[in-house]
Amino acid sequence: MTVKLRLMVIDDEPIVGKRLKQLLEKTGYIVEAFTESSTAVEELEKTHFDIIVTDLKMDGIDGMKILEIARKKNPDTKVIIITGFSKMETATEAFNKGAFDFIVKPFKIEELKQVIQKAEMELIKNNYKPLRH
Repeated sequence: MTVKLRLMVIDDEPIVGKRLKQLLEKTGYIVEAFTESSTAVEELEKTHFDIIVTDLKMDGIDGMKILEIARKKNPDTKVIIITGFSKMETATEAFNKGAFDFIVKPFKIEELKQVIQKAEMELIKNNYKPLRH
């Protein structure tokens, strides 16, 4: 039996979350999408996610804080930051805090899918066992 990975997508632009959810579910992942970061954090406290794709700049809790919360809850969780604001200092800070990757908007969906597949492969390489959902 194959265990599917659970992904969380957080972006305050509803169309981004909706499109990513649809495309990633077609790829075979279990995906939950959120437009409000506070709601995403509430769900993160209750549910295990293997990979999180989060926007950096959002009202309320920003992507950097999401990264910190996710990594504190489960250091194996892979967090991918997406942003329209690309500064080298911000990318460096994200990597220093444990981000798996940092992708600048606009991006091609294939680029994001490749990064997610790399994160999945790293989880597998490290003998990571997804929790049953």
